[in-house]
Amino acid sequence: MQVPQDGEDFASQPWYHGPLPRQTAEALLQQDGDFLVRASGSGGGHPVISCRWQGSVLHFQVLRVALRPRPGRPIALFQLEDERFPSLPALVHSYVTGQRPLTQATGAVASRPVTQQGPIRRSFSEDTLLDSPVQTKLLRARKWSDSQPAGLEHVGQSRERNSGPGASAVPTFALSRMGSDPVLLKTLVPLASIADSLRASDGQLHAKAPTKPPRTPSLVLPNASGHPPTYCELVPRVPSARGTPSGHSCPEPEALWWEAQEEEEEKDRCFVRPQAEVSFCPPDNPSGLLGLQNRPLEPKVLRTLRGLLLEHHPGSTALHLLLADCQAAGLLGVTKAQQDAMGVASGLELLTLPHGHRLRSELLERHEALVLSGALAVLGCTGPLEERAAALRGLVELALALRPGAAGDLPGLAAVMGALLMPQVSRLERTWRQLRRSHTEAALAFEQELKPLMRALDEGAGPCDPGEVALPHMAPAVRLLEGEELPGPLDESCEQLLRTLQGARLMARDAPKFREAAAGRLRGFRPNRELREALTTGFMRRLLWGSRGEGSSRAARVEKFQRVLNVLSQRLEPDS
Repeated sequence: MQVPQDGEDFASQPWYHGPLPRQTAEALLQQDGDFLVRASGSGGGHPVISCRWQGSVLHFQVLRVALRPRPGRPIALFQLEDERFPSLPALVHSYVTGQRPLTQATGAVASRPVTQQGPIRRSFSEDTLLDSPVQTKLLRARKWSDSQPAGLEHVGQSRERNSGPGASAVPTFALSRMGSDPVLLKTLVPLASIADSLRASDGQLHAKAPTKPPRTPSLVLPNASGHPPTYCELVPRVPSARGTPSGHSCPEPEALWWEAQEEEEEKDRCFVRPQAEVSFCPPDNPSGLLGLQNRPLEPKVLRTLRGLLLEHHPGSTALHLLLADCQAAGLLGVTKAQQDAMGVASGLELLTLPHGHRLRSELLERHEALVLSGALAVLGCTGPLEERAAALRGLVELALALRPGAAGDLPGLAAVMGALLMPQVSRLERTWRQLRRSHTEAALAFEQELKPLMRALDEGAGPCDPGEVALPHMAPAVRLLEGEELPGPLDESCEQLLRTLQGARLMARDAPKFREAAAGRLRGFRPNRELREALTTGFMRRLLWGSRGEGSSRAARVEKFQRVLNVLSQRLEPDS
C-alpha cells in the first residue's frame, strides 16, 4: 500500500468513495476487515472510515485539526484517537499496514480496502482539505466561462467549443447567478479534469477574496429579439470568505438558530412583568430512532447509539452536548415570545426567579437522565473487561473535552462526572484497575484534574468566567432554590450557601457574555441529526423508561432505574 505524499489528493485513492450514504457503504462491506473511506453526508462532509468487524459495520469519523499555514508543514492533521497524521492517506496506511485497532473500544482492524468503481464526485470538505499544485496549475490555465469582462464572450457556449479534441461529452447544467454572471456552466467530469468541474468564478485565483456582489444585476446582455431580457434573482448566495482557501468558493450556509445574533440592547431593556412559566424543552416530535412506541433500553437503539458515539470524536460529542444543554437552559435560541412571557432575556436569569420553577425542574431531570445514561454506557458493557475500561476511558475523554477552556459546558461535565462517581460504577474495582493499566493517561487525568475540578465547582469555588466557560454550573443553585439542603457541617454549609447564591447572581448578570461565548464555540458547527436528537431530554427519558414509563413521577422513575443499575453492577463484578 503506497503512502501518498503530503498534500496529495486523497480522492484519487482507491479506498475513497466520496459522498456515500451509510446504508450503501454497509452493503459494500461483506467480510470482517473490509473497509472504505467516505465523506459523511450528515457530518458536513468530513471523512469517515467504515469497517466491518465481528459481523457488524462500524463507522469512525476522522477528526481534522486545521493548522496555520506555514512553509514546510501540512495545512491540517488527521486523527482517530490520540495519534495525529499529516494526511488522511498516511493515517489509513498506518492503521492498515500495522494492523492496529481503529479504536481501543471496538478493537476493529481494517485490513482489506473496498475500492470504488469509476470517477467519484467531489465533496465540499475535499475542496477545503486539498491544496494540490497540479490542480492550481490547471485552474490558472482555464479561461472559458469566467466572471470577468474578458470572458463574457464565452458565456453560453458549449463545452466542446472550449475544450480540446478528445474531450468527453458530458451533460452541462445552467446555474442561476447574481451580479455580473448571468449563466455559469457546471459539468460533471472525472477527477482528471477537475478544473472544469469547479464553478466559473473559481477560474480567477486572486490573493484577495472577491467583493460582495450587488443584489441587482450589474450587466444586461441584449438578446436576439431586441427586447430586454428578464432576470430573476431567486436565491442570492454570497461566497464565503471565511475558512475557504483561495480559488475555492462555496455558498454561505444559512445561519442556524444557535448562530443568530441577538439584536436587542441589554442597556435599553427594562423589567417586564412575567406572564407564564416557560419551557425550553423541544416538542416531542416523532423520533427517527425510537419510533412512536418503544420499550425501555431497546437493544437495537442502544447499538445504534453506541455506533454514533464511537463514530464521533470526544470533541465533536462535546459540542453536540453543549448545543443541547444551551437549548435546555434557555441560553441560545430563545424567541421573543418566550422572553416576553418570562420577563427576562435568558434561562440563566429565569432560573433564579420564583417563576422559574418549571425550568429548574427540567434542568434537574436532564441532569439525572444524563447521569443515568452515562452509567448505563459502562454497566451495559457485558463483554470483556477491556470493553468496560474503554467505556470508562471514553467518558473521561468526554469530560476533558467539556471542561473549562475546551467546550466549557459545565452542566455536561457535571453529568459525565456524576456517572463516573456513581456507586454502581465506582465499585467496579477490576474495571478501574484495568483502566489504570491500559489507559494510564486517562486514569491520571480523572484522579488529578477532573475530580478536584468537580469538587471545586460543587462548592462554588471553580472557574466560572465567561469565555473560559460557555455554560456555567447551574446544579448547585437549582438544587438550593428548589429547597434541597446542602450537605456537610452547618458552618461549612453556610459558607457554601453564600458562595452558591453569589454565583447565581453573577450567572444571571453575565448571561449575555455566556451567550456570546457559547455562540462563538458553536459557530460553523453542523451537528449530526441523530446524535443531536439522542442528547435531548425527551429522547433520554423515553430510552431509559420507555414510552409508557416516562409519564411516571421523576422520583419513582429514578428509584426504579437505580435498582436496575444495582443489578447490572453486581452481575459484572459480584461482591466477594
